Amino acid sequence: MARAEKKFTNRLILENSPYLLQHAHNPVDWYPWGEEAFAKARREAKPIFLSSGYSSCHWCHVMERESFEDEEIAAILNRDFVPVKLDREQRPDVDAVYMHAVQLLTGHGGWPLSAFLTPDGRPFFGGTYFPPQAFKRLLQQVAEAWRSRRAEIEAQAERLKQALLELESTHPGEIGPETVEAAIAEILAPFDPRHGGFGAAPKFPNEPWLALLIDELWRGDDPKVLEVVRKTLDAMARGGLCDQIGDGFHRYCVDAAFQIPHFEKMLYNQAQLGRLYARAAALTKDALFAYAARCTFDFVLRELTAPEGGFYAAIDADSEGEEGKFYLWTPEEIRAALPKDDAELAIELFGVSASGNFEGKNVLHLPRPLAEIAQAKGMTEEELLACLDRIRQRLYQVRRRRVPPLRDDKIVTAWNGMMIAALAEAARLFHEPKYLLAARRAAEFLSRHHLQGERLLRASRNGRPAGEGLQEDYAFLAEGFLALYDVSADPVWLQEAEALTAAMLAQFWDEARGACFMNRADERLAVRPKDLFDGAYPSGNAAAARVLARLARRTGKLAYERYFKPLAAALGAWVRQHPSGFAYLLLAWRESQAGEAGPVQWAAGGQVRLSGLWQGREGVVWLRIADGWHLNGPEATEDLIPTRLSLDWPACGWRLGPIAYPPPQSVRIFDSRRPWRGYLGRVELRFRIETAGRGPVPLKLQLQACGERSCLAPETVRFKVPG
Repeated sequence: MARAEKKFTNRLILENSPYLLQHAHNPVDWYPWGEEAFAKARREAKPIFLSSGYSSCHWCHVMERESFEDEEIAAILNRDFVPVKLDREQRPDVDAVYMHAVQLLTGHGGWPLSAFLTPDGRPFFGGTYFPPQAFKRLLQQVAEAWRSRRAEIEAQAERLKQALLELESTHPGEIGPETVEAAIAEILAPFDPRHGGFGAAPKFPNEPWLALLIDELWRGDDPKVLEVVRKTLDAMARGGLCDQIGDGFHRYCVDAAFQIPHFEKMLYNQAQLGRLYARAAALTKDALFAYAARCTFDFVLRELTAPEGGFYAAIDADSEGEEGKFYLWTPEEIRAALPKDDAELAIELFGVSASGNFEGKNVLHLPRPLAEIAQAKGMTEEELLACLDRIRQRLYQVRRRRVPPLRDDKIVTAWNGMMIAALAEAARLFHEPKYLLAARRAAEFLSRHHLQGERLLRASRNGRPAGEGLQEDYAFLAEGFLALYDVSADPVWLQEAEALTAAMLAQFWDEARGACFMNRADERLAVRPKDLFDGAYPSGNAAAARVLARLARRTGKLAYERYFKPLAAALGAWVRQHPSGFAYLLLAWRESQAGEAGPVQWAAGGQVRLSGLWQGREGVVWLRIADGWHLNGPEATEDLIPTRLSLDWPACGWRLGPIAYPPPQSVRIFDSRRPWRGYLGRVELRFRIETAGRGPVPLKLQLQACGERSCLAPETVRFKVPG
């Protein structure tokens, strides 16, 4: 059958963004963001109408159908404005400037973003979604104001520009332990004890908050923090936020109970939540958390992985023109898909009803805790999970026959960096080789195709580049490379991370005031923005700070500390004023001060790597010592500090038996003829558990690393060993 000819085609047909291509057949004479649009606005003395969104955004689709496909509205836009369409995922720097402007004007934001700009790029009015008749009236009013009250608009634009400059500026201040405590208190304050999560509807996962709370649990034993983390992770994994049949998490929920999602699935949510669930599972041994982590990563490998190895950006909320249609079920559909006993169990497990919970149908969720259901049915939780897995697989096969939502198949560098880091950490925590393989394949793809000399691409699609890399692309990809280095010990990934960090600092560092800009200078933007506050994922500056802190630990190079300190100080006043808005930066600050929380640590300026594991009554700590270095043996004397492993405080109920040290080897130092005894290469320290306590085993290792001609200062490394 011949394809229907489109009535309209505009210049967006030449673009590579799925979102822009969705608008290529609107009657609106769209321009992509760029000099051509601004030149036309200056030449014709017209205001710019900027519409920013992304391909999986439900309300972006609604506004397109209602307004941008309306020929009467399009005629007004084409006559009185220069209409510009922006993919916010390709240019988050541009979107951030005008989103901040709209938030200053209206007190709220969201997508689609609708902003009105002067021909030189200064915003003067804006909003988000507008119904068609309201939008038509607004266009007419703005056009009339532009013709008759230009001076007022210019004054408004200048005031707004000055407010944006202040919002994007940094203010020096000092960060300390009390700042972290204030952030945690501020995060805990809006906790919802009934439903989990934070605040009321709409309810977002708030991954940077959870990252700081889980870091706090690895470092301490705060029962309130544990309650908040457990309740929230459990609620999200059992709720409609999680796709109970096809895996992966939706972006957020429109209700307070995590039951009804906004159905789009974003790669950055999968990366963050998968990593958080994996870390929480290692900490708590909760079977549901481990299950949720594995299901999330398996979803990414199955449905968001390109043949060449990179990861796709998102899956749409809509299919067949309806929000969430692909994900909804009725009792009759479940009974038709499953054997009778499994169908009745599925209806009970997933809270399915004839009336439904979303437009007469059901978003599947698990209203009762699995442990409670398992106990009622005389099963273990693991046995119930096996039944659930069987039901899910059958319903998944049935659901595959439906028309699926569109997939946004661009490969965004920053989000791929997040996923590489998450998969690498999951490979280590779950001892799962396929996650490491996927992380390595993606890293190799990005190194080959997105890294061009010292410049990164922002994204690619079908082999075509899509924009220059932004600061967050360098930071998150460097973090991913470091995670690969940690699990693989391949020095190539450390070298790649160092090269990316050097390029990031050369291109984006603000020499005058500290911290990094989001982009290279763009004369069309009203201000040059800095990504300061965490949002749906950590800020670019927070990611940079964590990379700098980790590189300092792994290399011992003081240059990284010399950048970390002014970066943290530049944001210090903002952090002290709004500590919970900087959760990921505070996590990085903690790592710079006390090392990373969890089962892997670095010592001796990166020359010694520590990790551990326990099972049953036996535990082991592995040391990996760099060539040319050794640690003193456990019986070292004469001013040399011995290597000693012991239980840390608070012990959380753990008691250990004697530590089994391997016999040290002969080593030569200081041109001495006297034999010295020490540890070289790979070393195992074994311990026996006499009394099991709560959480991972808290350990500390006293050590002193020596090279052939000198010894470093003694140090004590604290870390926790999961089971």
